Amino acid sequence: NAAVIFRAVQVVAFTGLPALVALACAVLGRPLGSALVWIGVGAGLGFIGPRFALDRLVKGRQLRVRWGLADALDLMVVCVEAGLTVDAAMQRVGQELGLAHPALSRELGIAHMETRVGLARSEALKNLGVRTGNAALQSLSAMLIQAERFGTSIAGALRIHAESLRQKRQHAAEELAAK
Repeated sequence: NAAVIFRAVQVVAFTGLPALVALACAVLGRPLGSALVWIGVGAGLGFIGPRFALDRLVKGRQLRVRWGLADALDLMVVCVEAGLTVDAAMQRVGQELGLAHPALSRELGIAHMETRVGLARSEALKNLGVRTGNAALQSLSAMLIQAERFGTSIAGALRIHAESLRQKRQHAAEELAAK
């Protein structure tokens, strides 16, 4: 229902904001030409505003997922080395990170549920990357699929991937500090 709700908010903002501007112009006694310009500006803001707000929410969620991913991978390495399967490790990591990284915990929980209802692990991992739109999660899912396909050590691959993510995060923090 999210797409329908978004369109409804966009329609309400597109029609409601110009109506409020028109009312304000009438109360303030603006001339008709000036009022039409402000009503047009209100309609434009009403159409663009919800999309802008949604984009900011998406980017914020992707950032929260990216910051928690290195911690999740470290915990996944421990779980896999302790003998858990990748599915069980994803479930356990999702539960353990619920307080510290709720967005990532929710995404891992959704991926685990997809595997429980019968979707192949590779498809669930692909969906995880596509659903979040996060490049780090997309590369993680591709790496896990390849490690499973070629029979390489999943724990070693996870450890290397976590280290590379941690280095990327450190470089990004250094770049921000330099700016």
